[in-house]
Amino acid sequence: MSLYPLMDVFIAFVLEVIIGYPKWIPHPLKFIKWLTKIIEVGYRKIADLLYNRKIKALGEDYVHSAIRSDRNKKISGMYITIIIITLVTIAVFLIVAAAYLINPIAYHVISIYFIYSAFSIKSVSIEGVEVIDALKDRDVFKAGNILSDIVGRKIKHLDEQDIIRGTIETTAEKTSENVVAPIFYAFIGSLFGLGAPVVYLYRTINILKSVKGNKVKRHKGFGFAAVKMNDLANYIPARITGILIVIASIFLRKDYKMAFTIMKRDKRKHHNPNSGYPEAAIAGALGIQLGSAGLYFGDIVDKPVIGDNKRSSEIRDISDTISFMYAAGVLGMVLFGIIYSLFFILWHFI
Repeated sequence: MSLYPLMDVFIAFVLEVIIGYPKWIPHPLKFIKWLTKIIEVGYRKIADLLYNRKIKALGEDYVHSAIRSDRNKKISGMYITIIIITLVTIAVFLIVAAAYLINPIAYHVISIYFIYSAFSIKSVSIEGVEVIDALKDRDVFKAGNILSDIVGRKIKHLDEQDIIRGTIETTAEKTSENVVAPIFYAFIGSLFGLGAPVVYLYRTINILKSVKGNKVKRHKGFGFAAVKMNDLANYIPARITGILIVIASIFLRKDYKMAFTIMKRDKRKHHNPNSGYPEAAIAGALGIQLGSAGLYFGDIVDKPVIGDNKRSSEIRDISDTISFMYAAGVLGMVLFGIIYSLFFILWHFI
């Protein structure tokens, strides 16, 4: 066990916070999305040949065929998810291992690059700032389109309040999934010298969820496995994120008592079993209410209400949520760094 992998994670985090990921450099996560689409198309064609059955008549046969079709989609989606996760994790492992055989310095450079590219705190903050700028220009239509691009779903008929709440909710969720969770898995992997492969194992699950797990008919069955794996992978990071936001409230001079109280009360009031923790903590700290009805893909989706409606949401609340994200990321680095150091001391001196 060495402290060098710990340094790799810290360097990667600092680089991502300061410069982000340049748009002109091909991003590994985009490759994963491309690979997912290629494998999915091919697998769907094979699955159609193996599973599809002709429906002879309506009634019971039709119902049984629909049930089989849904079950087959879930099974196919599970196979696809496992295949892609395995391929990406092995690929990253082999690249890092090859770099180690060439030179230890090359190993650390490659590891830092992969961990750095798995973090996305800068890109999430930029997305939030773009919404803020549009709202300050009184361009609600543009702000709504930006939010639609961020969440990857078509959203219609939202006013300024809806957009502000939606941006806060999305940033809070990404604080857990795109900031704290990658840090968590990078540190776990680094304990075994596998920071890059482990963090990309997680990021692949997360990408598959975003690509295949949207609530549309095409993905309700096929993306089932990706969504469930993502829920499992984020179980611990989401709860840690909620606690980190409560602690961050102290440093940011927000209401940390209400942050904890609302998180404890409303943590399960969300369609996602994990997102309620960071969203409830932020809602409590800011003294606002999140969750509302919205039009997604032509369907009205009624989100559970989180927090107390002490005041209306304001544009500055988005800025405050971004500050919470940065604070949670820094606190997470400190927390996991201390835990890693304790393991190092136990390993070498006890």
